[in-house]
Amino acid sequence: MFNFSANHLLLLSRTEFQKCAVFLLRDLDTQRVYRLYDFTKSLLLRPGVAYSVAGKVNSADKLYLVLESVRLDTKHPLASTAPVPADGAGGSGIG
Repeated sequence: MFNFSANHLLLLSRTEFQKCAVFLLRDLDTQRVYRLYDFTKSLLLRPGVAYSVAGKVNSADKLYLVLESVRLDTKHPLASTAPVPADGAGGSGIG
């Protein structure tokens, strides 16, 4: 086993199985998709939020990325993808 960590990950899906929850997360920098296993089934991730994760790689016969910790990725906040109206509508903080 060895350690792994990754930043700037976005949740694609979560699937619950009898023994674990499986998260699909996409690295927003490399566009790689990771399948991460949560055997505690206690981690709750929200879509549209960037995360940093850490865990162990268990490679008995297959490669499993086992989650140990998840935190918000404050170094890589997601930028809004909503277009800004040309006329400035939508409000601003000018007072």
